[in-house]
Amino acid sequence: MTMKTRFRGYLPVVVDLETGGFDNSVHSLLEIAAATLDFEQERLVVRGRHRWAVAPHPDTVVEEASLKVTGIDLDDPARGAIPELAAVRGLFRLVRSEVKHHGCHRAIVTAHNAHFDHGFIHAAALRSGVKRSPFHPFSVVDTVALAAVHYGHTVLSEACERAGIAYDADQAHSAAYDAEITAQLFCAVVNAMSTRR
Repeated sequence: MTMKTRFRGYLPVVVDLETGGFDNSVHSLLEIAAATLDFEQERLVVRGRHRWAVAPHPDTVVEEASLKVTGIDLDDPARGAIPELAAVRGLFRLVRSEVKHHGCHRAIVTAHNAHFDHGFIHAAALRSGVKRSPFHPFSVVDTVALAAVHYGHTVLSEACERAGIAYDADQAHSAAYDAEITAQLFCAVVNAMSTRR
C-alpha cells in the first residue's frame, strides 16, 4: 500500500494551528504544527513531526482569551517565533517535498475541524503573499466527521479515548501535541477501515 494509491494521489498532511482568535481575516496565526504520514507494514503511521512558532503578523489581532487557552507567551524569546511569511513558506516547502516523495499530485489538509485550519492557512498565505499552496484549494479531511462516524463522538479527547489513544489534557492546545494526537486518530480510523476490507 502506498500513500498515492490509498488516497487517490492526494496526500493527507495532518495540521494543527494555534491562533489569536476565530476569524482568519482578523486574528493572528501563532503556531503551526504538521504531522506527516506513511505506511509501515500495511499500517498508516505518523512519520514526521514539524512545528513553527509564528510571530503575529502586524495586520492581525491577538485576543487575550486565546492566549489563556493556548498558554502562549508572545514575549517569550524561547518560543523562537519567526515571521508568518517564513512559517508559511516552511510549511509549504515541507508539504511539497512530501507530495513529491510520495508521487502524489496534491496535499490535503487533514485536521480536527479542518475547515478552520484550512481557512487560516489560506488567509496567512494570502496575507504574506505566498502563492501556489500545495494543499487542495477547498477539499479537506476532517477527523471530526471521521470520529463521529467511526467512534460516535466528535470531541477529540473523547474520540481518542474510544480509539484507545492516550490523551493528555495538560498538553492540549499546543499545536504540536494536537497535530500528533489528531494524526494518531486519523491513522486509527484508516487502519481500522483497512482491516475490514
